[in-house]
Formats: sequence, structure tokens, C-alpha cells
Amino acid sequence: MKVEIEDARLICVNCGRNYEGDTRLFLCPKCGGLLDVVLENLEWSPKGHGVWRYGGMLPRPPVEPVTLGEGGTPLVRSRQHSNLYFKLEGANPTGSFKDRGMTLAVTIALYSNAKSLICASTGNTAASAAAYAARAGLTANIVLPYNAVARGKILQAIAYGARILWISGSFDDAIRHVMKIVELDSRHYPMNSFNPWRLEGQKTIVFEIHEALSRVDNIIYPVGNGGNIAAAGKAISELLAVGVIGEPPRLIGVQAEGAAPLADAFERGLDRPVFYESPKTVASAIRIGRPVNWSKALRAVKSTRGAIIKVSDQEIINAQKVLGWNEGLLVEPASSAAYAGYLKALEQRLVDKTETTVVVLTGSGLKDPESLSLIRAREERVVEGELQQLLSALNKGPTPMSRETKSTQYPLN
Repeated sequence: MKVEIEDARLICVNCGRNYEGDTRLFLCPKCGGLLDVVLENLEWSPKGHGVWRYGGMLPRPPVEPVTLGEGGTPLVRSRQHSNLYFKLEGANPTGSFKDRGMTLAVTIALYSNAKSLICASTGNTAASAAAYAARAGLTANIVLPYNAVARGKILQAIAYGARILWISGSFDDAIRHVMKIVELDSRHYPMNSFNPWRLEGQKTIVFEIHEALSRVDNIIYPVGNGGNIAAAGKAISELLAVGVIGEPPRLIGVQAEGAAPLADAFERGLDRPVFYESPKTVASAIRIGRPVNWSKALRAVKSTRGAIIKVSDQEIINAQKVLGWNEGLLVEPASSAAYAGYLKALEQRLVDKTETTVVVLTGSGLKDPESLSLIRAREERVVEGELQQLLSALNKGPTPMSRETKSTQYPLN
């Protein structure tokens, strides 16, 4: 049975065909391309708190939203860079930005009479889908690549009662399985970002940044599957359409060197990604070789005169350390990749230190505690019970990390 969202339609980003706002249509029936949600009556009238504050800019099914109070995350000014701000998405209920999309996707799934949710994941989607499924009284089925997901994220999904299904391949294999399952069995509603309804919630990161800052020159995102930066591009185009902003901020995506299909394509001036069959990076959340949303992501970056760059694993770990030691921010490696990208963009003069830039820190460091072991601790052995030795150790240091030492290289073991 077809269930539609009023005042919404779907358009294929590949062939341009239009469809009604069918909540169970995820890919173009004609060419298999990704779909965009087009809202007929956009209205900028923020009211309330969090994601649903922007109801006039979102699809609104006639049901009570499934929410855990997501959105409204802090925007913190950098201590080191006067024109840099950090958007702390790890403050969302399950510790990542995925909650923004999940409140939309699960609400629409419930409206569609779905009984079972399914997703592939590198971890954050699993935790978020499981939590919102539990909140909605639905079953969450999580397809994970074996031994390739941070343990903290798996434990979250288990704690929320999800069914965990391991496969022997990569995330890219997992998402292919999910897409095929959804095609063959309509009882399972997808929570991955090929579902265009989910990306609608992720637009609200940009809406919040706009409300907090009168002008933004650059917004920097880590890029894995490409959905988040694609949603940002859509948010910017809609803010332009309703006349809320004049000059759009540039979108800059950051990928890890070992999983950089979009960065490689951008560097070479290609229209399609150079896919990675075996992506490798310490940043598990962006360890994706065949991003589903590649066309939307490239479109978002190009339409805002932005760029996609890549950083090494060493730069990612160093950035994670700097954020912790110098800014008091504990983030997972995918988030520190975005900050490493900012530092590289400064070096390459893609951005200027006088420009207002927001780095989106997508997930909490508590979700991937294993990565924290790559950061050398400030610790010193003292003799138990010897107060004088303890005082001596305290008085001789260590001192806070200086600008001279912040770029020190640390082995990745």
C-alpha cells in the first residue's frame, strides 16, 4: 500500500524523473538513481527546539514524531583559531549526527506502517537506528562487516535491543545486501542514506549554524558515504530559495587517504569517483570505498564552490590529540579528520584564517575508545605514598601542548 507525504515529491538526481512523495520509494524505478525530496511549500519559521524546530523546512507526516530530543547541539568557538567554530554532534542522544536523520526516517517508517528497520553500518547508524527503533517499538536489524566496526558502537546497538547480522565483507558489501533485501522484501524499511527521507533530518545542522552565526564562509565535514555533506548542500539551496541567506558558505569535504574515492575524483577533475575495493583508515566511520551518495556529495561541493581533500591517518590521530589537549573536545577519528582537513585547507590556502569556518565534529570519542590508545598519555610513575616525589613530578610538568609541539608525529603501531 502506497503511503505519501503531502506537499512532497521525489526527483531522480540521475534522469530527472518526478514521482509522488511515496515514503517507500528509495531509488528511481526507471534508472535506479538516487532520489531527492522536494518540498512544495518551504517555510522558514523556526519554533521549539532541536530537529523538529524546523518543521516548515522538513517533510511532516501526520503522526507524532519519534524523537529523543536530538539536535540543538553546541557550537563552540576554538581556543586556538579566533574564526573557527566546532559543531559538536557528539552531543546528540546516541553520540552522533545520525540521530538527526533517524528521527525523520523512523517517524516516516512508522507512518508507512513498517514493522522492521534494516541498515548497514560502520557503527553510528547502527547505534542510532537501534535506539530510535526501540523508541518507536520496532525491530532493528543491523548488518555489519565483521571485525570492522568500533566495539563501542556495536555495544550501543546491542544495548538498544538490535539484532546484529555479521557479514564477512566490507561496509560496501553490507549496504549492497541491504539494498537488495529492501528491493525483495518490503517489510524491511531502510535506515541508510540511500533513503532520501533520512537525509532531510541531517539538513538541520546547517539550519542551526545559520541561526547561530550571522555569516559563515566555510563548513567542513568528514565524508564517508557522502550523505551528510549532500544534506548540507540541500539545506543551503533551500535557505537560498526562501531568501534566508544571500551568499552560500562553501562546503569542504574531508576523506582519509586510504578511503578517498571522492577526494581523488575531485583532485583529478573527474565526474565520477575512483572507487576503493579495500578501503583502509583508522577512522572507521568513513572507511567506505564506494559511497552511495557520491553524486549528491559532488553536486553539493561543486554548487558551493567547495572542495574535497584527503588527510593521512597520522594527521587524523594528531588532530584528535590536539582537539582533546588544546580544545577539551573528545571526538572519534572521523570527526578529527574534519579538523585535520581544516589545518590542511589553511596550508593549501583553500580557506583563510580570517574567514568564519565551522568544522562539524560528527561523533563522540567515547564511541571508539580503541582509537584513543594511539594517543600517548601524559603519565609518570611515582613511588606510592611519597608525597614529595608526587609534588616534584607535578611541578616539573608536563605543560599544556604548545603550538610548537602540537604537530609532533605519533606512531600508529
